[in-house]
Amino acid sequence: MSGAGARPGAKERLSDALYGLGWAAVKTLPEPAARALFRTLADQVWKRRGTSVLRLEANLKRVVPDADPARLAALSRAGMRSYMRYWMESFRLPTWSPERIKASIDVTDAHRLTDGLDSGRGVILALPHLGNWDLAGAWVTTDLKVPFTTVAERLKPESLYDRFVAYREGLGMEVLPHTGGAAFGTLARRLRSGGLVCLVADRDLSSSGIEVSFFGDTARMPAGPALLAQQTGALLLPVTLGYDETPVMKARVHPPVEVPESGDRAGKTSVMTQALADAFAVGIAEHPEDWHMLQRLWLADLGPRADRSGDPT
Repeated sequence: MSGAGARPGAKERLSDALYGLGWAAVKTLPEPAARALFRTLADQVWKRRGTSVLRLEANLKRVVPDADPARLAALSRAGMRSYMRYWMESFRLPTWSPERIKASIDVTDAHRLTDGLDSGRGVILALPHLGNWDLAGAWVTTDLKVPFTTVAERLKPESLYDRFVAYREGLGMEVLPHTGGAAFGTLARRLRSGGLVCLVADRDLSSSGIEVSFFGDTARMPAGPALLAQQTGALLLPVTLGYDETPVMKARVHPPVEVPESGDRAGKTSVMTQALADAFAVGIAEHPEDWHMLQRLWLADLGPRADRSGDPT
C-alpha cells in the first residue's frame, strides 16, 4: 500500500478508471450485448497468450494432468470466458433484483448453512476462487437476508480498493481490510455473537500459510478459517461453485470441517486446512474451467520473484 500522501502511478490510475468505467457503463448495456462483449474480450486475452493465460494453463495442467494440449487450450479458453463472466456479472450485480439473484443460483445442501446459523453458533464459509463468489454472497444477503463479514486485500490505488468496498457493502457485506492486523479479532467477535463470516481461502497471502497437499503437490492456504473455528467454536463449512450449460450457477455447501479432538493448535490447524483443500479440490475438479486462479499457487512454482500479490476478487 502506498504511504500517506503518495500519488498512484499511471498504471494504477488507469486501472481505477477502467474499473470505474465498467461499473458505470456495463450495467447499462442490454444483457445479450454485455455477455457478447465480455466473451469477445475473453477470447482476445486468451489469443494473446499473456502471462495470466499461461499461468492459468499451468495451474489447470495440475488439476487435469491427463489433458492433452488441445484440451488444455480449450480449458484455458473456457477459463478466461468464465473469468470475464465473473466481471460482467459483478459489474451488473448491483442492478439485479432479489428475485433475479435468487433465480441465478442453485444451492445444494443450503440447510448446513441455515441450520448452523439457527443454532446461534456462528458460521464460517470458506470458498476457493471458483465461479462468482460475489453472486453467492448476494444470495446470502438477499434471499437468506443474513449479513456477513468478509476480508478484502488492499489494492492500489486506494480509490480502487474503496470502489470494491463500496460495491460489496452495497450488496450487504461488511468488508474488512486484509492488512493491518485487526481483521482476525473483528471476525472472531462476529462469530462469537452468532454471525456469518465468508472467506475466499484457496491462496495464501502471507508467509504464515499452511502447507497442504493439493492435486498431488504442495501448496499453501490460509490458516485463518481453521483458527477462527478453533477459537470461537464456529461451524466451518467449505463451499464450491461452478457453472454448467445453463445460466444458473451451482453452489454446494460441503459437510463441516470439524476441529480434531486431540493435538496442539498447529496440528489441528494443519488437519483442518487440509480438509478444506480436499473439499476445494472436489469442486475444482468438477468445474476446472471456473477456477479463476491466474496466479502462482504451488510451492514448486514460487520462485524468489514470483507473483504473490492478490487480485481485486
